[in-house]
This record gives sequence, structure tokens and C-alpha cells, in this order.
Amino acid sequence: MSFQNVLMAGWQYLRAFVLLYLCLIVGNLISAHLPFSLPGSIIGLLLLFCLLALQIIPAHWVKPGCSLLMKNMTLLFLPIGVGVMEYYPQLSQQILPIALSCIISTVIVMITVAYSSHYVHRERTIIGTNHKKQLPEQKSSQQEGK
Repeated sequence: MSFQNVLMAGWQYLRAFVLLYLCLIVGNLISAHLPFSLPGSIIGLLLLFCLLALQIIPAHWVKPGCSLLMKNMTLLFLPIGVGVMEYYPQLSQQILPIALSCIISTVIVMITVAYSSHYVHRERTIIGTNHKKQLPEQKSSQQEGK
């Protein structure tokens, strides 16, 4: 690998991390001035999403940094896991409410996703025509029934 290739790879990682960090900083600044509580990291992610969706920032500019973070995500969760273990006595006393809330919230999310999916994938009326647009799966299942 030549020195020029190493410099180019280094530049790509640097650019990716600078863009990610700038989105985080701007998100924190916006969060500090909001009249309600919303984490700056969430605002930064939404800002990054908007910049990528509107193609203001090309995706290949942030891809090297994102790929590196995704590969090493387990290492990033280790400090959080260790921090949770410090509260083991309190967590063990409240294990039933914690487990119950996890189960109930999971069921609520599954039901919401199921209804949302059915709503999104329902038959749609095409404006200006007298017939409904069907998905390919719906057409094949109706043909099998005939």
C-alpha cells in the first residue's frame, strides 16, 4: 500500500468522523436551546439523516467512519454494561417490574408494527381509474384461489 493510499484512507476517516461529530455538536447546541428535553445525540442523528436524505452530504463521505463504528459497536457498549452492573442490588430488587415492562413494551411494539404494516400494504385506489392497485403477492394469491 503506497503512502498516497494511506493518506487518502486517513483523510476519508477524518472527514467522516468530523462530519459525524459536527452533527453531534449542532444537535447538542439545538438541544440546549429547546424549551423541552430532547437529547442532542438524537437531534444530531436526525440532522445527519436529513443531510444524507437531501443529498447535501454524500453517503460515501460518512461511510468509512460509520463502518468502523459499526464493526466495533460491541466495544462501545462495554462501559455501559459495566455501569449497569454497579446497580445490580437495585436491579435485582426490581427485576419483576423491569421484566414486565420489557415484555409489555415488546408486545405493544409488535402489535403496532403489525397494524402499520397492514395499513401500508393495503390495496390502494389509483386516482383517475376505476380499479385498485394490488401488490404482486396479492395478485398471485387471488389467482391461486380461482
